[in-house]
Formats: sequence, C-alpha cells, structure tokens
Amino acid sequence: MLRVGEQVRAAITQVLQRGEVRDDVIEKTVISISEVRMSPDLKIATAYVTPLGVSDHGAIIDALNRNAKYIRGRLGPQLRQMKYMPEVRFRDDTSFDNYKKIDELLRSPEVQRDLDDDTEEQ
Repeated sequence: MLRVGEQVRAAITQVLQRGEVRDDVIEKTVISISEVRMSPDLKIATAYVTPLGVSDHGAIIDALNRNAKYIRGRLGPQLRQMKYMPEVRFRDDTSFDNYKKIDELLRSPEVQRDLDDDTEEQ
C-alpha cells in the first residue's frame, strides 16, 4: 500500500504542478502533498496536504475536495496499472504543527531543567 500511495501522491503532485485544476484558490497557492494513505481495498486515497504561505488551510482543503473528481479523472493516464481509480480525499496535514509543539516543549525551561538534573545525577 505504501508504494501505491507514493504513486498516487506523485500523480496528484504532477496534476497540481501542471496547473490542470482551474480553481482560483488552488492556482494561487503552492501545495505540498506530504503523504497519501490508501484504504486496504485501494479504493480511497487520502492525501495529506500543506498549503504553503497561506493561513486559511480550510479554504484550500475545501477547494481541493470540490475538485477531487476532476483530479481523480486526471490521474488515469499515470495510474493505468490500477484496477480501480481511487476516490481522492484531501485532509490538512497537521504533523508539522505537532513537530513544532514537541520541539517547543523540549526547549522549554522546565524540560531543560529536568534534563540537566538527569545528567548531573549520572
């Protein structure tokens, strides 16, 4: 499933990079697709995206989901080997936000103090 997800990710990326989706919201935004997770039956592809330089991720996700059927149709030539063309769903990728929160936590004075205490005890 990982290999198929990566193939779908590459195909969606190409469709977006070529500007094949005619939507003002999508055309004005650089969109990074970090991962595509496939359902066990390979009929649903959930793409995790990060719109770059935009604060309102919801509007971009909505625009992508509005155009999901069109994008699915554009994937055909690149994914001919698949028995079924997967339904494409777009979700906001929050993993970078989680990494940032963890990093901030690790840099907090309380955690630094605890880490310093642990090294002194050894």
